[in-house]
Amino acid sequence: MTHSSASDLATLWARTCARLAMELPEQQFNTWIRPLPPADVAQDGGVTLVGVRVPNRFMLDWIRTQYSARIEAILAELQPGEVRMDIALAPRAALPVGGTGMRPGMVLPGRALPPNAPAAAPGHATPVQGGPAMLTPQQASQVNAQLQQHAEATSASQAGRGHPRVMGLNPALTFDNLVPGRANQMARTAALHVAGAPGQMYNPLFIYGGVGLGKTHLMNAVGNALLADKPDARILYLHAEQFISDVVKNYQRKTFDELKAKYHQLDLLLIDDVQFFAGKDRTQEEFFNAFEALLAKKAHIIMTSDTYPKGLANIDERLTSRFDSGLTVAIEPPELEMRVAILIKKAAQEGIDMPEDVAFFVAKNVRANVRELEGALRKVLAFARFSHKEITINLAREALKDLLSIQNRQISVENIQKTVADFYKIKVADMYSKKRPASIAKPRQIAMYLAKELTQKSLPEIGELFGGRDHTTVLHAVRKIAGDRAKDTELNQQLHVLEQTLKG
Repeated sequence: MTHSSASDLATLWARTCARLAMELPEQQFNTWIRPLPPADVAQDGGVTLVGVRVPNRFMLDWIRTQYSARIEAILAELQPGEVRMDIALAPRAALPVGGTGMRPGMVLPGRALPPNAPAAAPGHATPVQGGPAMLTPQQASQVNAQLQQHAEATSASQAGRGHPRVMGLNPALTFDNLVPGRANQMARTAALHVAGAPGQMYNPLFIYGGVGLGKTHLMNAVGNALLADKPDARILYLHAEQFISDVVKNYQRKTFDELKAKYHQLDLLLIDDVQFFAGKDRTQEEFFNAFEALLAKKAHIIMTSDTYPKGLANIDERLTSRFDSGLTVAIEPPELEMRVAILIKKAAQEGIDMPEDVAFFVAKNVRANVRELEGALRKVLAFARFSHKEITINLAREALKDLLSIQNRQISVENIQKTVADFYKIKVADMYSKKRPASIAKPRQIAMYLAKELTQKSLPEIGELFGGRDHTTVLHAVRKIAGDRAKDTELNQQLHVLEQTLKG
């Protein structure tokens, strides 16, 4: 068996990360891989052992499910012989700030030196070329003692300021009653990180998606989780229109100190639908000031919108660039399995045992968003209650007959073809033709994807309506557009517009 040199082992993790940096989208790499500490690499006989330590449970679960298989494959390519990787939580003493074992402000050996700290002694940690100096264990101990004294002094100076107010939070919206799924997986994971360590990562957190998909629920869940952990935290949830109203009121009264007192001293600001700031210059100016003040004091900001930051119209570029400077994540319409889980869970909250086949029937026919799904559930439960009947598919069909009638009338494959053709400025006849230039083929694939998502037609039926194409052609189009949608923000936004247009 070939044994690697010490230099090969020492650079194995760095080479693995370099490969990942080339393969992964920049945002994904910077979010999940770059923050990891260097792996521990050693050899035991002919086996190379790679120990990866992550700072918290959320990051551990995400990296295990999303990246561990690829990391192991890269390690196997780069390192001869058997390679074993172990991903686990870092020891508590080595965890980052945020309720995970360290006092606020605490630093570790090997971390970047704070300003004015002495340089590393010879023979100890060597800084990366061009990077900051690194702490030795002795220096870390000295700096921690200074930081602890500073924290105690700051705490004493603030002791008399009184308890802050928590405004606007809905205590019923928590992580416990948020149904997880592929549609909200990234946003939920990021929100859990923020709740566990506010001000440390993903600041600001910008969540975008259509109406009724759970953006407000997610924001409130972060606020409620932080409040449970830190009862004295200053938290404010509000809609963007309320901020606009506050600006107008204080502008009329010339009382901008009141505006600053309300917004600039928060620990967590949760603000819904920032697209409403469009065209309101004074509001944007004041929000920019609040934004900068909060970031400067390490407070966290979470915003939602119906579109991604660069898609916001009539909003100052300096604001949109800041919106995009943290982490931007999308919430998609829930997939079928997630819709079923939501229905069963919501029914259980009402004390009703929802049969799974009924949940599947409702979920297949109500696709738009969680809000419409809840509305359909209420209709079914009320119909069963008033008619004193069991909840069955036939009962659900009767309870939702108006909704199903409207949906079937509005969304047909023909309507989808016409809407997509108009949107992309091609002829409807191109949907059935054998032409294959990209300007026609891509819209045709999008129309097939939407036909599968928004109608009850089978793949062969859809293929027949697209000029007699084989069902495998439709399946390829559906898979391709679904894959591209997950990676291409602009395409995702176009599909969102088309879906909203078709659903009326």
